Amino acid sequence: MSLKLQDPNLLRTQSFINGQWLDNGGSLAVTNPATGALITEVGIVGAAETGQAIAAADVAMQGWKSRPAKERADILRRWYELIMANQEDLAVIMTAEQGKVLAE
Repeated sequence: MSLKLQDPNLLRTQSFINGQWLDNGGSLAVTNPATGALITEVGIVGAAETGQAIAAADVAMQGWKSRPAKERADILRRWYELIMANQEDLAVIMTAEQGKVLAE
């Protein structure tokens, strides 16, 4: 199934670990539970990658909590703005993977 997205780059199939998109060995099919249609395939993350992600998140948290509140607020505001700018595509992706219709 090909989702009709204004920005196809929003649907990533790699794992994002420690600031990098990684292609993992093997893949897992993501299907629409209502129709069974294939949405995409995503990389499988194993114990090693999970450990790397946890370690990276711990390091990132140390840096995050040392930032001033205003700086954290600015970053979160920018994230919100990106979500709002891409809300239509994000809705298409989320409803397909949940097996719902867009109107919901």
